[in-house]
Amino acid sequence: MATDTVWVLGDQLDERLGHLADRDPAMTTVLMVVSRSKLASRRWGRQRAHFYIASMMRFAERLRSLGFTVDWRVAASMRAGLEGHLADHQPSEVVAMEPANRSGVALLERLGVRLVPSDQFLCHRDEFRAWADEHRRRDGSLLMEDFYRWQRRRLDILIEPDGSPVGGTWNLDQENRLPPPADGGDWPEAPLDPADEVDREVSSLLDGLDLTGGPWTGIWATDRAGALRRLEHFIDAALPGFGPYEDAVVSHHRHLNHSMLSPYLNNGLLHPAEVVEAVVEAHRRGGIPLNSAEGVIRQIIGWREYIAGLYWWHDADYIESNHFDNTLDVPPALLGGPTDMNCVSHVARWVAEDGWTHHIPRLMVIANLATLAGVQPRALVDWMWESFVDGAEWVMVPNVIGMGMYADGGTMSTKPYISGGNYLSKMTDFCSGCAFDRRRRVGADACPFTTLYWDFLDRHRDLLAGNHRLGRVYANLGRLDDLGAVRERAVEVRSRLAAGTL
Repeated sequence: MATDTVWVLGDQLDERLGHLADRDPAMTTVLMVVSRSKLASRRWGRQRAHFYIASMMRFAERLRSLGFTVDWRVAASMRAGLEGHLADHQPSEVVAMEPANRSGVALLERLGVRLVPSDQFLCHRDEFRAWADEHRRRDGSLLMEDFYRWQRRRLDILIEPDGSPVGGTWNLDQENRLPPPADGGDWPEAPLDPADEVDREVSSLLDGLDLTGGPWTGIWATDRAGALRRLEHFIDAALPGFGPYEDAVVSHHRHLNHSMLSPYLNNGLLHPAEVVEAVVEAHRRGGIPLNSAEGVIRQIIGWREYIAGLYWWHDADYIESNHFDNTLDVPPALLGGPTDMNCVSHVARWVAEDGWTHHIPRLMVIANLATLAGVQPRALVDWMWESFVDGAEWVMVPNVIGMGMYADGGTMSTKPYISGGNYLSKMTDFCSGCAFDRRRRVGADACPFTTLYWDFLDRHRDLLAGNHRLGRVYANLGRLDDLGAVRERAVEVRSRLAAGTL
């Protein structure tokens, strides 16, 4: 008797979700495909590629333990994997949960796969669109804070009986902006899992591919049990001190008190509802300050779900937005090439070795440098998508195009997130011992961020001078008496960045 096939993609590894939750294992075959053409299509980061394939392999074993028949295929392409499965199993129907990206939806629809709604987020893309249509502002933009409050209320998360927020304030971000402590701080170490036979099999599968980064480190869990241990570790060891230093960066510790749970939320090993529930329960038990609990919750039900909704709300060509007409490639310094910029050197190494940094290195080092230097936004999207363990098209397109590089001209952010060396000096310890002086705009030892910051504002006066949030900055620009020298130094900086000699 023919059975149904459920095609489980590599970022849907949860049997509690809609594609598997009500399935009878005895009547269901699960198809899982690793596509060789996809692996070869980009220069994926090794941590990212290993994480997804190892997680898929372990999930296949979990499903077998639950009684499912699993057809595991390493095929030339996704299409070839499906065609081989159809020939061998002849299912009555092939069903899949909605993919998280447009190309995945288009592919499965072309292949005749029936799609069921995704319940991997707390706000489905159709619900977000309905909210957005109702809450769009006069200028056509949306505000994340509006969405976040709507989510808090409808999900009843840290809400008093009268509908007000617990603690009387919706957003405690102002309490979460301390610079690094003077002594460097004491931060919890991330758990590590030793490599096993599955990891060795994955490493063998990846051999010969043009990947970036170093060998598998074991910092990322690749099964649900490991992801749950990471969640427990975060709640017990890191969450109490998360809030105040949420935006701080120190050179000797990569993750501070950040959860590092985003990869598991993105591939299904954890569901956002259970992470939020664990944070709320820890706060209610005591010992977790409200600003730490609220900060994590805002990241998950606010920012993460907002980004996912925006990906589908925008048109497909949003990824090509390029408000400043930038043309440069991603500079070699971000790709791990030699550089005397201390902040860039550290962050590039973290990306190469771990496939991850927290949000401030992403925003204020990587995206800031790319914006100031004139990197083509689509190029940065592609590199970050390929390199980060939690990278995905739906993640990187709004974060880079809208937030990081202001490439959409202000649809998502009211001003560019750019800064010179002063911000980096305040919120990181990178400037100490750096070859460049963050206080200088010109000269051989001038901080490239500081030089490029003032040059960027000068070059884009026509696009930015009317922005009400930049009035004071442009007033300061008008008082510079070395602007000509800044322009000359900026040309040199951009040239050396492109050549990999800065």
